[in-house]
Amino acid sequence: MNKDEVIDLIKDAGYGFLATTDKDQPKVRPVMPLLMDDGNLLLAMIKGKRTIEQVKKNPLIEICYVDRKMCFCRISGKAKITEDNDKKQLVWDNIPMLKQFLGGPQDPNFVLIEIESTSVEAMSPQQTTPEILTLK
Repeated sequence: MNKDEVIDLIKDAGYGFLATTDKDQPKVRPVMPLLMDDGNLLLAMIKGKRTIEQVKKNPLIEICYVDRKMCFCRISGKAKITEDNDKKQLVWDNIPMLKQFLGGPQDPNFVLIEIESTSVEAMSPQQTTPEILTLK
């Protein structure tokens, strides 16, 4: 798989599975990050979620996307909490389901996690080994 195919997979899947760690135990949950043109991801969270504390303690994360054909990509990266209002607005404008949970980008319960993608591993069922690439 090449970079464009991976971007299509991410956009088609719509959601991925975010892995963080809690002490020495991996924790995985479904998420809907926004893929930016620079290959980084923006992820809206609600204040008080365990995910936020896990990222603060260990910012190394991974997100896995899988499509219906069983093509997948795993994005490794480094996450940080950000209060950037422009980025919050961008996420708000592009992920409509947030309106069910938050009042807007200025909502005090709106926490934004920015993920700097460091590497991507992608593979289709026709491949025997994954491609290693970057989204940058």
